Amino acid sequence: MPEDPKAKRMEIAHVLFMDIVGYSTRLTDEQQALVDELNQIVRSSDEFNKAAAAGRLMKIPTGDGMALIFYNSPEQPVECAVEISRVLRHHPDLPVRMGVHSGPVSAVTDVNDRVNAAGVGINLAQRLMDCGDAGHILLSKRVAEDLQQNGRWRPHLHDLGEMEVKHGERVHVFNFYTDEAGNSDLPKKLIHTRPEQRSVVSSAEKVAPKGRRFSICVLPFANISGDVEQEYFSDGISEDIITDLSKVSALHVVSRNTAFTFKGKAVDVRQVAGQLNVSHVLEGSVRKAAGRVRITAQLIDGCNDSHVWAERYDRDLNDIFALQDEISHAIVDALKVKLLPEEKKAIERHGTENVDAYNLYLLARQSYATGFEGDSRRNEAIIRLCQRAVEIDPNYAEAWALIAMAEMLLRSTMNRGGDGGLAAAERALELNADLAEAHAVKARIFSEEKRHDEASREIETALRLDLESHQVNKCAALLRFRQQRLEESVRYFEKAVALEDGDFGAAGMLITCYLALGNPEAARRSAKITLARAEKVLAHDPNNGSAMGHGSWALAALGQGERAKDWMARALLIDPDNLTMRYNSACALANNLNDKEAALEILAPAFEKMGAGLLNHAKIDPDLAPIRDDPRFKEMLEVAERRLGTQTNRE
Repeated sequence: MPEDPKAKRMEIAHVLFMDIVGYSTRLTDEQQALVDELNQIVRSSDEFNKAAAAGRLMKIPTGDGMALIFYNSPEQPVECAVEISRVLRHHPDLPVRMGVHSGPVSAVTDVNDRVNAAGVGINLAQRLMDCGDAGHILLSKRVAEDLQQNGRWRPHLHDLGEMEVKHGERVHVFNFYTDEAGNSDLPKKLIHTRPEQRSVVSSAEKVAPKGRRFSICVLPFANISGDVEQEYFSDGISEDIITDLSKVSALHVVSRNTAFTFKGKAVDVRQVAGQLNVSHVLEGSVRKAAGRVRITAQLIDGCNDSHVWAERYDRDLNDIFALQDEISHAIVDALKVKLLPEEKKAIERHGTENVDAYNLYLLARQSYATGFEGDSRRNEAIIRLCQRAVEIDPNYAEAWALIAMAEMLLRSTMNRGGDGGLAAAERALELNADLAEAHAVKARIFSEEKRHDEASREIETALRLDLESHQVNKCAALLRFRQQRLEESVRYFEKAVALEDGDFGAAGMLITCYLALGNPEAARRSAKITLARAEKVLAHDPNNGSAMGHGSWALAALGQGERAKDWMARALLIDPDNLTMRYNSACALANNLNDKEAALEILAPAFEKMGAGLLNHAKIDPDLAPIRDDPRFKEMLEVAERRLGTQTNRE
């Protein structure tokens, strides 16, 4: 909040307005009890307390509710609303509705010399709230558009269109709800609105509002090859089309992770378009067999479910790159958007023109995206696949960058991997200086060597080049974690989790970060995500020690101690040489299970083999704090440092 409220300086703020539904019908003593109960629930919100502690929150009581004014981000009032809504579900006698808007707010001083606030930001938040019923969290279009840039929020935004509010003013309303928060029902005010009062927008206007870009969701293409092993190929085609279309400035393209939440599901295109607030949806299928590929694709208008464009291609597999270009250009032509010369070149630029190298890279990329970084067998397989790819095409920058990542991870975890990937990363950047993933892995390499300033420069470059890259965000998160900048680390881990729904490792790191930051509710949410993802992996790969290690950590964090121990025992039998499995099991034992002896016992073999990266991680990891002062832990650390020749670099 500004230091001098009397200055009445106007600034953009993010307002959460709430009140108690039916408050005026309650008896006086009931009213006070309800307000007290609501105040207590609001004060229990982590987001409320963080903003208040930082001096970036203003609280305005309104009789039967309040306005909370945040000054950092539009995510703050929504996060706070979600936390409050979760608690309110256990208080059915306290019906509360909420509205969120970002807009100008100024501090004022009332007749009693108390600080208050005024402005359009507050007024519109209240009018949005007035549109809802008990449980609703209604957002303005401005807030919704900000949240749509983050895959974490996008699936929970539901466009209700325009509604008439006080003084005949019209506002564009979004309903926000999840499985745990909000109200999915249509507000009664909208149901009861006369048809002539509702916003009527023509198909053309809805598809292409003046001054705005077209928007499109590329659904994952179905694999109809009759071979589940070809799933990587159909996924790769979908991802590359998303990447190509994202290069067109006239298009807004839904992120890969959001689009892939619909994978394998029977979808209603109009529902998808409404849920994601896009004008068009692209869907299709891929069949790959006997050196041929057949791709069908159709672009559908999200307003009326009509086909704007559809085509079937039956080509030699060697024509796959030209085919991808054709599809991207056909979509651009069908939407009649302008393709700038540099955008045309970007779409037609491929990492390789060799289909065999491309196929190997897709296999390696899928292995990286759906596995765990500390899995040495997986990293060795990635290196073999990509080395064969660069033998076929020595100028394949993306393959060199993935080699660098796998070699860095082998050296970090197992003290193997040659130069730790530096030469491969440099080769990738020689071929493509704008390859974000190559800068990201170089940052990780520098971080392993404690060259923190150089690492920070590289990761900032990577983030500038591709803020939507899963690999880049995960590298940024781990770098900030090693620098013990946990709040920044959380932001990037959250993004990595949102961008790749198979990444249980990033979700597991969020448990650690949130516990260290004193946010048990967020840690519990992260543990649920970690466990769900680990279980999904184990359903297909029951011997995956890495998934069992992270799953046991999540189970322990959720209070399921016996089940966590069962997972650990099974993992030790199946994959005893998996160092990261041992490490994560030790974290669970030392913290939630309060068994320091078992933690030290399971960790000892890992210290005998781990590389410098994992060792440096162990030195600062808050999960190991309960055993860090134990003489046996200190001895294991010293022995490992001598083995690695890092005694002089001890922190």
